[in-house]
Amino acid sequence: MIVHPRPDVLRVLFTLKGSIVKRIALRCLMITLLAALIVLVERHFPAFFYPVSATPFTLLGLSLSIFMSFRNNACYDRWWEGRKAWGQLIIEVRSFARESVAIADPQQRQTILRALCGFAHALNARLRGEDELAVARPWLAEPSAIGPHNVCDGILRDVGAQCSRLAEQQLISEWRYTLLEQRLVGLSQVQATCERIKGTPLPFPYTLLLHRTIYIFCLLLPFALAEPLGWLAPLFTTIVGYTFFGLDAIGNELEDPFGRDENDLPTDAMVRTVERDVLSALGEAALPPALQPVEYVLS
Repeated sequence: MIVHPRPDVLRVLFTLKGSIVKRIALRCLMITLLAALIVLVERHFPAFFYPVSATPFTLLGLSLSIFMSFRNNACYDRWWEGRKAWGQLIIEVRSFARESVAIADPQQRQTILRALCGFAHALNARLRGEDELAVARPWLAEPSAIGPHNVCDGILRDVGAQCSRLAEQQLISEWRYTLLEQRLVGLSQVQATCERIKGTPLPFPYTLLLHRTIYIFCLLLPFALAEPLGWLAPLFTTIVGYTFFGLDAIGNELEDPFGRDENDLPTDAMVRTVERDVLSALGEAALPPALQPVEYVLS
């Protein structure tokens, strides 16, 4: 995620970090060259050029803008829902740590709370298609007890089983066990929410129609601008192409908010927050440092 100071005029014009320019530069360049070629033909070989009215492009551009706004809103909703889910994860872990003070055995409490750190690491890796067990193993007392199929759920099952045994042995009250179990249910809901976002992209025909329409619009626009604008047509075509291609690329990034793109959610930083909170609850003084933005990017 980009963590950037409020931009002034120079930053607005020249900042590349977090900008979508790098991803769409080639497409914009192709549109610019095409527009320049069309203007050249219109100027030197007018017999081969048929003027096109700009009216259809006005109507199509308006419709395309509305269509893109709906798609980008849907993609941003996915990004924001993912952020709320990870915020809920932090809340549930903090609440579990606070309510776990009823566990008299400090070693048992440490094992359980560190497993929740392993859950956060495993969920982060799962959403990125990485090895869940490898990142969770340093936080688990018995990694071999966690199956490889769904490490996150396995950790929650193991923690739930430990809490159940404590209740059966009357080391914690039934009321306290119910509270701890509610926190585990909350973490399971967080996992399910993130998996739903990750595993359910926007309908492909919806996205495909938008991509095709953008390309058709940008490829045909120079024919309408060449005659009235002359050599200014490539400039305005590039601006329009930058806007449409940029909004499309931003939507693609926000659609999957759990990756490693510059504008994705800073899940590494949130996992580190969980680590610091859990270790602090366990009384450790030497906490790992909070992650800071590197070149304005918080991972």
